[in-house]
Amino acid sequence: MVCGCSALLPLPNPRPTMPATPNFHANPSSSSRWIPRQPMPVAWAFVQKTSALLWLLLLGTSLSPAWGQAKIPLETVKLWADTFGGDLYNTVTKYSGSLLLQKKYKDVESSLKIEEVDGLELVRKFSEDMENMLRRKVEAVQVLQACDLQGGRVTLPMSWDEKGNFVELGAEFLLESNAHFSNLPVNTSISSVQLPTNVYNKDPDILNGVYMSEALNAVFVENFQRDPTLTWQYFGSATGFFRIYPGIKWTPDENGVITFDCRNRGWYIQAATSPKDIVILVDVSGSMKGLRMTIAKHTITTILDTLGENDFVNIIAYNDYVHYIEPCFKGILVQADRDNREHFKLLVEELMVKGVGVVDQALREAFQILKQFQEAKQGSLCNQAIMLISDGAVEDYEPVFEKYNWPDCKVRVFTYLIGREVSFADRMKWIACNNKGYYTQISTLADTQENVMEYLHVLSRPMVINHDHDIIWTEAYMDSKLLSSQAQSLMLLTTVAMPVFSKKNETRSHGILLGVVGSDVALRELMKLAPRYKLGVHGYAFLNTNNGYILSHPDLRPLYREGKKLKPKPNYNSVDLSEVEWEDQAESLRTAMINRETGTLSMDVKVPMDKGKRVLFLTNDYFFTDISDTPFSLGVVLSRGHGEYILLGNTSVEEGLHDLLHPDLALASDWIYCITDIDPDHRKLSQLEAMIRFLTRKDPDLECDEELVREVLFDAVVTAPMEAYWTALALNMSEESEHVVDMAFLGTRAGLLRSSLFVGSEKVSDRKFLTPEDEASVFTLDRFPLWYRQASEHPAGSFVFNLRWAEGPESAGEPMVVTASTAVAVTVDKRTAIAAAVGVQMKLEFLRRKFWAATRQVGTPSPSPWMLHCLEDLDCFVIDNNGFILISKRSQETGRFLGEVDGAVLTQLLSMGVFSQVTMYDYQAMCKPSSHHHSAAQPLVSVSVTQPFPLFLLEWSVWGSWYDRGAEGESHKHKKQDQLQPCDTEYPVFVYQPAIREANGIIECGPCQKVFVVQQIPNSNLLLLVTDPTCDCSIFPPVLQEATEVKYILQLASAHNASVKCDRMRSQKLRRRPDSCHAFHPEENAQDCGGASDTSASPPLLLLPVCAWGLLPQLLR
Repeated sequence: MVCGCSALLPLPNPRPTMPATPNFHANPSSSSRWIPRQPMPVAWAFVQKTSALLWLLLLGTSLSPAWGQAKIPLETVKLWADTFGGDLYNTVTKYSGSLLLQKKYKDVESSLKIEEVDGLELVRKFSEDMENMLRRKVEAVQVLQACDLQGGRVTLPMSWDEKGNFVELGAEFLLESNAHFSNLPVNTSISSVQLPTNVYNKDPDILNGVYMSEALNAVFVENFQRDPTLTWQYFGSATGFFRIYPGIKWTPDENGVITFDCRNRGWYIQAATSPKDIVILVDVSGSMKGLRMTIAKHTITTILDTLGENDFVNIIAYNDYVHYIEPCFKGILVQADRDNREHFKLLVEELMVKGVGVVDQALREAFQILKQFQEAKQGSLCNQAIMLISDGAVEDYEPVFEKYNWPDCKVRVFTYLIGREVSFADRMKWIACNNKGYYTQISTLADTQENVMEYLHVLSRPMVINHDHDIIWTEAYMDSKLLSSQAQSLMLLTTVAMPVFSKKNETRSHGILLGVVGSDVALRELMKLAPRYKLGVHGYAFLNTNNGYILSHPDLRPLYREGKKLKPKPNYNSVDLSEVEWEDQAESLRTAMINRETGTLSMDVKVPMDKGKRVLFLTNDYFFTDISDTPFSLGVVLSRGHGEYILLGNTSVEEGLHDLLHPDLALASDWIYCITDIDPDHRKLSQLEAMIRFLTRKDPDLECDEELVREVLFDAVVTAPMEAYWTALALNMSEESEHVVDMAFLGTRAGLLRSSLFVGSEKVSDRKFLTPEDEASVFTLDRFPLWYRQASEHPAGSFVFNLRWAEGPESAGEPMVVTASTAVAVTVDKRTAIAAAVGVQMKLEFLRRKFWAATRQVGTPSPSPWMLHCLEDLDCFVIDNNGFILISKRSQETGRFLGEVDGAVLTQLLSMGVFSQVTMYDYQAMCKPSSHHHSAAQPLVSVSVTQPFPLFLLEWSVWGSWYDRGAEGESHKHKKQDQLQPCDTEYPVFVYQPAIREANGIIECGPCQKVFVVQQIPNSNLLLLVTDPTCDCSIFPPVLQEATEVKYILQLASAHNASVKCDRMRSQKLRRRPDSCHAFHPEENAQDCGGASDTSASPPLLLLPVCAWGLLPQLLR
């Protein structure tokens, strides 16, 4: 019988170009367990075959010759699958020892407890611990801020000799590599000073500041001694120098330049000023052509770089008329997050000059926007300012200020005169001085940075005069410089910072900001306070900010690969919680966390695994609360089922300690079993070494997590017999069997790993497996190993097989290695928890030999005239439950997706329900930009942009501390068209439905018909697919697992589509404003407004700036 079912077969489709709906057989059982079907009785099989043959004869010549040849007996395929599955199961159970491990946990079941995890109690405990840790960092910064900055010796900055060579002016000091500081060479007894190349290092103000800030050295050291978990401490001066502890050696880049300037870093700007609404007005009249326009553009991008996620901005260009450089943002302010800033920078590069500049219209528009936002309680609700960038202002602009800003001057106006011409200098000064702003003239590109920074000092005056030492916390950021250093640990950071003011009474009204002090907190260290073992196999913890951005999350992927280099994504620190937890369509979780609520909610989620190739379907419970005195909120996720429970065992210290002392035993290096980062003598200890010292009481000062230590001891005792079992197997192996399995391994929920080699280490196919180089295969701070996670969601007793590349999937070589793993579950009082997972690594070649041997068995249970063989007559594939090929007679197909190799068969399997397609989304993707216009007012084009799978190639890497936001210093440069840019993508994942244990069908492929049979391979996640190779089904397109960029406009460029895109760009997500705001102070000296305070352009106002009259009643009280 050709199709394997008793129903009549469909007539051949007379339209050969269209695939017919296949006839198939599916076992009606809904069970998801791998249960072998009993062989079909021979008599019944004979009746079925006879019926089918009679029907075929009746069809006569209506069938093509190929149809009559394509006979794949179902019994044969099932025999092959059962034989191969049985051999495979026997091999992996033997070498893994899975049955022995299951028995050992069964033997101690009576002494075990399985407790339900209280998620709310857990998240509150984690939050309290994090609050205490962060409070210690704040206290250290407060001590720095209180320092009077007097006395000390000078450690001078760097300079150049007569020959132009780079030299250091300060005294030399010894440097030693320090693991606590990312293995960088540092000096923990003194700080060092750095200056950007464009700042004159012999300026008296700088030398005096360096001298006075020497007083910080003793405070730095005392802070570090008091809290050895502190990382970098520093003082960023308003004059441009940067003092950092511990001392390091600063080296210039390949061009001999040090570009780092502390004053344009997020922690400095946020500490120095309150949130602000900014409207930038740029003159694009004909007189601004050439160098002036270049300087103006650079000025705008420099201003944008001083803005952060708590600020709001828009840019208006003006000449004869006023136009928004982004028409979608007409009449509004948008959050100055990274995406919007970068979007503005691209548009600024496209500005063209023409016409005559008429500034009063632009000023009116800017004042109206700011007024509307203030009245609507939108934007920052704090500082408001207009930045006027022009080569001069000639028309009558006083009426605009009289109407919108005088006498209160609630909006500051900062003016930037572009070019060397001074004819309009007095007028530009007058505008600034009479609107509580500041005037500067920018005649070269090199002048831009220093002149733009002046506005920050003006905005800081009210806070300085009032001596409000606000504590700020930054968003997550990373150190791009350490990416190329020898540092080996990831340092994604947040910074706590405070402003430092002049305390002299005579300068009080000037509000002089001396600088900002700060200290870094490594987010990985913070997340260690949410112990991984308490969260279960799939659980995790995460942090987000008051703006809804991710601070820390296992699915945050901040890097991408460009060529051979890893680079930070442009928007890595503005990834929204809704873009990671994207199943929360109503954003209920995000809203609750931003509102600092404590609570819980549940969601059905699709969790990507194995770099997006696979997916898990889970129901997660989310528990959340805020972290007091910070802008952060904490979330904890527990998965339903075994994730709701924690397994607790107990054993004696003596017995457990004996079983810990084995060379092939390891612990999760990122987990905190014992605290080793406080005492310098402990930092060189591994977690295992520290635990042993704790258990043997050799070091009474060691602090350890006693619950976790107890679980490790218990697991060590239960799993100890596995070492003897594996050793006995290895000793009994003959030379011939040496090629069966490379190694056996196991892991427990306490992060304990055991492994044993069955071959010499030089013969192991995948040497990265179970090493830190292969993060997916070991316990990390974020995840359990992939083989453990997959096994935990598979039916008990069956194995999950995964194909691995010996040198990584990016290599050109063929996949060489297969891992097989199974979970060990324990049930107590009707509660089930996953205790461990165990598996083996074997060569792919062994799997192939086993499979071809199985298919050479007798073709059917009874003699048959149709003797077919996989290697000769048929195409036979072994595929996994996500459609990836493990075995094919064409080796080049190994590792590829089935739909890519045979789109016809996969299409029919999808239509039959054997496989289902799941759509996943990636809101952190990087795409090559299609040719498009930046402005939504221009024609919109929808072009599908695809990128090859896999998507998730990039994880964490090496980063450091006090630098900010990756390559932000170069972000003003025009992006090349072929440079990858952030985008949203969707991609398919294909999942086998295990309730259908066998299926078969016919595919109409033009002049021929292709027969196929699919059969489960018992006790595994594998399927045997057998197809007829004689029928060419190339009329079916391949089914690819590619990512496609999500377009937020429709296919046609219409006004409606432009509106759709604009609505999305204009949308403002819920956010929580910072608690403090310092916009004005009655004692502020408004005459300190840049250059001379001469206001001769308006004689009646010479004696006192207009805004001062509005404050006069307050001054006289």
